[in-house]
Amino acid sequence: MGKCDGRCTLLVICSLQLVAALQRQVFDFLGYQWAPILANFLHIMAVILGMFGTVQFRFRYLIFYAVWLVVWVGWNSFIICFYLEVGNLSQDRDFLMTFNTSLHRSWWMEHGPGCLVTPVLDSRMAPDDHHVITVSGCLLDYQYIEVLSSAIQILLALFGFVYACYVSKVFQDDEDSFDFIGGFDSYGYQPPQKSSHLQLQPLYT
Repeated sequence: MGKCDGRCTLLVICSLQLVAALQRQVFDFLGYQWAPILANFLHIMAVILGMFGTVQFRFRYLIFYAVWLVVWVGWNSFIICFYLEVGNLSQDRDFLMTFNTSLHRSWWMEHGPGCLVTPVLDSRMAPDDHHVITVSGCLLDYQYIEVLSSAIQILLALFGFVYACYVSKVFQDDEDSFDFIGGFDSYGYQPPQKSSHLQLQPLYT
């Protein structure tokens, strides 16, 4: 029963991760954030692999899923540091999220809750195919929306890592106990072999 509870809980966590990743992928596409788009795609593939390993009792798939979650926590920690401009990171100088191919920012910069976007006409600061805007009145700045999204991803990843390790340990223990009983043991029960030679005994009357 405990194994079933652990598997069901892990499937619920994977489902939440999948929904959160797909939601994040949509907004990253709208904001042309190519680095997060690539990371989200890899994360979605890893979560699907983790769900498959949970349903099909695949121990190695769960180990891969758990290892990926460690990388995923590191990536989201970097995103938090980037948007909070920790250390030498700067949003005005570093366009890491777009691989330095464009000046696009997060989609939430212009579409955050309560944000009022005002275009600046005849501005010499705007490069080709870009425009300068001013954003005001936001109830929550886009930096904190991105930080909150990454924090949710980290929280789900931590729960997923714990349950993935637990379920994979249960799977491994079941395999070991099955081997001990004789499922794959060479010392298990062996049927008696038939002898090809027949020994005749004299009959006395």
